[in-house]
Amino acid sequence: MTTAQALMTLGTVAAVTLALRAWPFLLFPENKETPNFLQYLGRVLPYAIMGMLVVYCLRDTGFAGLGDWLPGLASVAFVVVAHRLWHSLPISLIGGTALYMVLIRLI
Repeated sequence: MTTAQALMTLGTVAAVTLALRAWPFLLFPENKETPNFLQYLGRVLPYAIMGMLVVYCLRDTGFAGLGDWLPGLASVAFVVVAHRLWHSLPISLIGGTALYMVLIRLI
């Protein structure tokens, strides 16, 4: 890639990023009410995305042996309990990942 091509690519990426970031503010100014369907999506999409992530993470879980299912399900349970107790994203993520890594090595 030549220098000119690299600069054009960088300029295109910067322009598209700026447009995507500015677009919501242009479509929905502060003095205008947000449409009901967008408010609805803002309420339900986080839960739907979390559900899809859990299914994605556990999709290959087998039940043939203890080592197949225990690490994943124990880590998910830890993340849920940690979030309910401490409401801390770092504790939930790091703790759940660490527990999973330890369990897959031990079991």
